[in-house]
Amino acid sequence: MIEIRLHGRGGQGAVTAAAILARAAAEEGKYVQAFPSFGTERRGAPVAAFARISDQPIWVRCQIYNPDYVLVLDPTLLGPIDVTAGLKAGGLLILTSPRPPEEVDLKAGSVATVDATGIALRVLGRPIPNTAMCGAFAAASKIVALDSILRAIEDILPPEIVEGNLETARLGFKSVRVKRT
Repeated sequence: MIEIRLHGRGGQGAVTAAAILARAAAEEGKYVQAFPSFGTERRGAPVAAFARISDQPIWVRCQIYNPDYVLVLDPTLLGPIDVTAGLKAGGLLILTSPRPPEEVDLKAGSVATVDATGIALRVLGRPIPNTAMCGAFAAASKIVALDSILRAIEDILPPEIVEGNLETARLGFKSVRVKRT
């Protein structure tokens, strides 16, 4: 079973990203879960979301404490929150950042970076990095295919914002940089 934890702020689409990842994996015949964890439930407040992907039915129903992957949609969370807490040995942290992964100094073995916020600002005109991060996850993890991510975006998002989000996912997929240890 693959476990994914997403960190973001309210309004950045972390909960939607977890749903997109789960829907994409379900498209590929996998068993999935996606669920949020909220704090103060307001725009800008830290939020966490979770997803599980498995070839077998998933019976566990708790938060994810030892993820295989951590996606961070807002780099300002790196100080206040230990986003690497519980990350499994051999796990991968995927961070929205314009910096290369070699410049990220975290207690994570493997790190990937993608300027998901920059992509979202250019394409959507808004700092909502979730679909670019989903594309980056597809490229960096090889857990789900980009085509499955794109179909999930079409299924989940309102029609009027689908095209831009398909483009951000493609750009996230193409521009993610990975440093494995």
